[in-house]
Amino acid sequence: MAENRVAILGIIVEDRDAAARMNGLLHEYGEYIIGRMGIPYREKQMNIISVVLDAPQGVISALSGKLGMIPGVSSKCTYGNR
Repeated sequence: MAENRVAILGIIVEDRDAAARMNGLLHEYGEYIIGRMGIPYREKQMNIISVVLDAPQGVISALSGKLGMIPGVSSKCTYGNR
């Protein structure tokens, strides 16, 4: 069994139509999500979301990769040291 890691997943949504797919993925991985914060940046017509996860590294990477494959969505991940 893989050891869990704590990570922050930064997501930028530039296409409002992509929000439903993104939220569906976050719901699918909900058991690993500790918290989520979203900030609408109306001037730039985008949303910035941070998601804190406690999950195996493979699960975190899979979620980040799936999010990044949605047109209009980009994501990057930062891991804790422990």
